[in-house]
Amino acid sequence: MVGKLSEFRKLTDAEQYFEFFDLAYDPQVVNINRLHILKKFSQSLEEIDNKFAESDEEQKLNFYREALEASYATLQTSNAIEQKLFKVFHQKPSNIVMLSDIGSDIDEEDE
Repeated sequence: MVGKLSEFRKLTDAEQYFEFFDLAYDPQVVNINRLHILKKFSQSLEEIDNKFAESDEEQKLNFYREALEASYATLQTSNAIEQKLFKVFHQKPSNIVMLSDIGSDIDEEDE
């Protein structure tokens, strides 16, 4: 085991998580996808905490490590738009009119 759960809970930066778990990472990938990696990781942590609430510290940290690896791997092969991790990607803009929403003013019989 790399560290303790109490130490893990004090971490705030993406790089700190990778260092805590002794995981190799590309700083450029992290810089570009930082928020998305952390968001996906955060979602995974919530699932782990709900599903494995009674797990011991070492087991939980192993699950966390795997979740960080998976979050990082996902953003290496995908992008933020495809992942749609943030609410903004699910909202339909109110100031845009889609072409499919516009009816034709030309009556086909007049042609």
